[in-house]
Amino acid sequence: MCGIVGYIGKGKAANILMEGLEKLEYRGYDSAGIAILNKNEMEVRKYKGRLKVLKESLEKNSIEGTIGIGHTRWATHGEPSDINSHPHLNGEHTIAVVHNGIIENFSRLKDELKEKGYNFLSETDTEVLPHLLDLYYDGDMVEAVKKVVNKVEGSYALAILDKNNPDSLIAVRKDSPLVIGLGDGENFIASDIPAILKYTRKVYILEDREMAVITKDKIDIMKTDGTSIEKEIYEVTWDVEAAEKMGYDHFMIKEIYEQPKAIKDTLSPRIIKEGKLKLDEVNLSREYLNNIDKVYIVACGTAYHAGLLGKSFIEEYAKVPVMVDVASEFRYSNPFIDDRTLMIVVSQSGETADTLAALRLGKERNAKVIAITNVVGSSVSREADHVLYTWAGPEIAVASTKAYTTQVAALALVALDIAVKRGTIDEESLGNILKELKKVSGLVEEIFKDVEDIKEVSNHICKSTNLFFIGRGIDYDVAREGSLKLKEVTYIHSEAMAAGELKHGTLALIEKDTPVIALATQDNLFDKMLSNIKEVKARGAYVVALAKEGNEEIEKSVDKVIYIPKILDKLAGILAVVPLQLLAYYVALERGCDIDKPKNLAKSVTVE
Repeated sequence: MCGIVGYIGKGKAANILMEGLEKLEYRGYDSAGIAILNKNEMEVRKYKGRLKVLKESLEKNSIEGTIGIGHTRWATHGEPSDINSHPHLNGEHTIAVVHNGIIENFSRLKDELKEKGYNFLSETDTEVLPHLLDLYYDGDMVEAVKKVVNKVEGSYALAILDKNNPDSLIAVRKDSPLVIGLGDGENFIASDIPAILKYTRKVYILEDREMAVITKDKIDIMKTDGTSIEKEIYEVTWDVEAAEKMGYDHFMIKEIYEQPKAIKDTLSPRIIKEGKLKLDEVNLSREYLNNIDKVYIVACGTAYHAGLLGKSFIEEYAKVPVMVDVASEFRYSNPFIDDRTLMIVVSQSGETADTLAALRLGKERNAKVIAITNVVGSSVSREADHVLYTWAGPEIAVASTKAYTTQVAALALVALDIAVKRGTIDEESLGNILKELKKVSGLVEEIFKDVEDIKEVSNHICKSTNLFFIGRGIDYDVAREGSLKLKEVTYIHSEAMAAGELKHGTLALIEKDTPVIALATQDNLFDKMLSNIKEVKARGAYVVALAKEGNEEIEKSVDKVIYIPKILDKLAGILAVVPLQLLAYYVALERGCDIDKPKNLAKSVTVE
């Protein structure tokens, strides 16, 4: 959520900041603003709404200057408005701050500052920061920052612009991501790499309680207690074009079509020709895995749904009980974690605040932690004991697609690795499953060859106000992800139900022409799903079935069938989700929705 950019150098700061903010639009936002030092005067523009409002203002009346900070805000404290937008300033307009995160003790700090005579204009938690900096500033802004971060509680990534120090910016990080880009006679701050990738591939990744003093020619990094730090430069290897639409109308459809490559990139380096698994990144010993008594998979949203399939893999192949928990609830349920617990955290960005907090709780209680993430150098990748990267490439659309399928593929590999080391799978079975896994990317390509049935269904249901997904076993887990996708990008109310639970309440909501998407990809549950389909069909539902090729019998009981290629039941979820992603996309297209940036949502949720 939210986006930060900062620039100091020889270029026009306003243009560079706007370019950076445009690259961060995918993170979700409701307002945007910039602050630039122009002839030693602090000039601020900030507006509610999309970036085009800010852009139009700058086109009418540009701001000169070669140092500045910018922000896209996703509201947490105070409604979206010009006043609540970032940057926030001190009373004299000499200090500007942009902030990602939440200051948890802002109310008490605000009261203390009011008693000292400070006036507040906004409803935000962030506004305490420039006033605190003003309070502690005695000519040395670095010292003021140190005092402020010791005073505030919560999460933050900060970029600070100071009129009295016109040749430097300050960046600080705790829990919310922040990187420093290294240029030639210019340097950058960003909350995510795409914002600065046009200008540099060399970045420092700040860790918790680290700060940087940035001039156009130098970057000094230290801990917030002042201890100097030497950091390694991280070289970005993916191309800027990977974060562009490349001729597609939306990032979401581009990323759906990138799934065959993403899945192949996740699987290929880890499945060797002899039908064996090579998972060097997860270096858990046979002795350790034979002594674990449970596995926790902890994640949020789409990653949580991937975790549900991971549970099925691990329990089937490794014979270990698995609990899948929503990260935002995990810490508050007093989970049973000890040194015999293996914990797997899943996060596309690697910065999801609740998932990161769950990871830290697991480590405090002596669990080993595996992180499955897409972002090299992210917080979960640095703090976990082992990390398995999905290599999906940058995912820009808020509605996650290729992250999900690559996470499921990675979880399958982890499950098989555990199974091999625990001796719960024989060599022949392992070889057969790996052979099926290697087919997956090609089978997804098959789905793309004919999407007319999906478009026809989307045209039929695009005016619906309620929709249901039903399934059994793995199909129910996939149904939950399909339902989430539809909700995210179409704003249609959608629920996923375990098909066997229909009689326990949901049938009361089924009436004539209610759309029901029925997943029936599991051979051992196919007959039972047919019975559930007939239940909703008898109440007048418009039923679309998702089934494997060869199961034409289902056509007699439904209005429309979308087929996926034949594959092992356990792996069908990776294929089955793809038509559901396409369905969500085409329904959103029919409804004229802002597909890549759904209202009220953010790509990376970096606050609790």
